[in-house]
Amino acid sequence: MPTINRYVDISEVERESKKDYIDRHSPFVICDSTAKKGEKFKVKVRVGQEYAHPDDFDHYIAYIQLWDGERLLAQTTFTPGTLGNEKSQAEVDFYIIPTKKLKLTAMSYCTKHGLWESTPVEVEVTE
Repeated sequence: MPTINRYVDISEVERESKKDYIDRHSPFVICDSTAKKGEKFKVKVRVGQEYAHPDDFDHYIAYIQLWDGERLLAQTTFTPGTLGNEKSQAEVDFYIIPTKKLKLTAMSYCTKHGLWESTPVEVEVTE
């Protein structure tokens, strides 16, 4: 089982290098807090908020996954150079059709620093 890294509130971290490391690897789920049952619902996942991640041949974000609890909803895969070999925030928009309350979690995998998990986001689903 791989080690799963999780976001730490970087406002509580003193060293800038540690803030950079944590933020640029952490996925963030960005979406509305409510969705309509049976209608398309947009969920953005961005890796890094304040800091950009490298896009080098041997150090890049290889994939981003979106989970609802224990169920994998979607995944996107990146190859080196997708972001032009420049530091950037990898991000993807997923469109799902919810039928019940969601507990969304994102996972991202860095080829050098392993697997990272977002803070779960709950979404109410209305009729």
